[in-house]
Amino acid sequence: MLAKIIEPYVGRTGGLISALRAVQAEVGYLPEETEAVAGDLFNITRAEVKGVISFYHDFTREPKGETVVRLCAAEACQAAGGRQFVSEVEKQYALKMGETSASKDITLEPVYCLGLCSCAPAAMVGGRLVGMASAAKVEKAIERVKRERVS
Repeated sequence: MLAKIIEPYVGRTGGLISALRAVQAEVGYLPEETEAVAGDLFNITRAEVKGVISFYHDFTREPKGETVVRLCAAEACQAAGGRQFVSEVEKQYALKMGETSASKDITLEPVYCLGLCSCAPAAMVGGRLVGMASAAKVEKAIERVKRERVS
């Protein structure tokens, strides 16, 4: 299955990164065997593949929750109450940053700038930006993502 996803990117400029992104989009994360399969197809070592995976924070080795909630931890968001905001969201979902709920429906992740500094604190819920974020706005955004997933 992984080879079928990776093969179309072999020989392309930036092919390895595109292949890894395609695997993550299809599988939800990069399974351990990704390194061996990609290494064989791109004719590079597993260490080289592992180096690329570990360099980019968007690549993940663990399955994430159905909805990924990214909370900005950069300076502008901290100055606008970001630490309190993060604390409230963590408390609301009984999760710490970097954790996935036992039901696998939510993952909380830190992110270091979403480009919404003028609307800090900021969050990203299911790929959508939330400015002037609060725990209540994050909750509404999560519910919207869930509704859209069902329909």
